Amino acid sequence: MTDIPELTAQDFSKAISARIRQRLMQGRFESGEDVAALRRFVGLTQPRFALALGISVHTLRNWEQGRRHPEGPAIALLRIAARHPRIIHENLESAA
Repeated sequence: MTDIPELTAQDFSKAISARIRQRLMQGRFESGEDVAALRRFVGLTQPRFALALGISVHTLRNWEQGRRHPEGPAIALLRIAARHPRIIHENLESAA
């Protein structure tokens, strides 16, 4: 039998419920907190998440603070982030 590692406080801070993740994978971002929760789930800071998505930090902050809402291609990128967070990390590595 394999040992299951104990969850850390950092693991819990990144966690989002399966129901919310499913909604985000469908592209239904209801508030800025959804974008912020997704970013934390992926495990990146605002500057690194913005770089990985190819957007400005200013744009990301506007989404997270509810001043603006992602549209069109941005929603597609966010859906990919929700479904495949490793791809976002790979994209970040290739952008560096």
